[in-house]
Amino acid sequence: MSARFETAIQITGLGIQLREWSDADVPAMRRLFDDGEVDRWTPLRGPFDLAIAQKYLDNARHRRAESRSIQLAITTDGHTALGEILLFPTGPGGRDPAGASAELAYAVGAEHRRQGLTSRAVRLMTDYAYRRLQMEKVLLRIDPANAASVGVARATGFKPVRDEVGDLQDPLRTWIHQKTSTSGLT
Repeated sequence: MSARFETAIQITGLGIQLREWSDADVPAMRRLFDDGEVDRWTPLRGPFDLAIAQKYLDNARHRRAESRSIQLAITTDGHTALGEILLFPTGPGGRDPAGASAELAYAVGAEHRRQGLTSRAVRLMTDYAYRRLQMEKVLLRIDPANAASVGVARATGFKPVRDEVGDLQDPLRTWIHQKTSTSGLT
């Protein structure tokens, strides 16, 4: 199954709104992603200046047009970006050949952490993956030393795929959330 994304995506619930990035968000992206913790735990490297932010947005739009990923701003008011959540299909034919699955990734700006934004965004995007994209499972890939993301995984119902930690080439642990008849926001 190849996921086809809607023309415009806006997901609202749990006191937040996930929305498309716009050109006006480039300065906010720089502020949010030019951060040591983002650099440490995500593929986004600092310094993350305005030119890099614009290129990042352009690449996100290109990947979305090819139905390779969705990258949405996390907001509480529908306007001010506080972070980002990404979804990209991983199977079949991707990392997970066993069936329709998606992987999530996220980053929240330093001044907006510890407010439950990430957990709420993960819940909304997981629900979207099941209800709108017909995914059977959703994955997170987390460095075991990233205590905050491990906490998000646990708080949102994800389970580690295996007890052992990844190897030196790929130190990330995979967490899985399986679709059930009761999956979704309640």
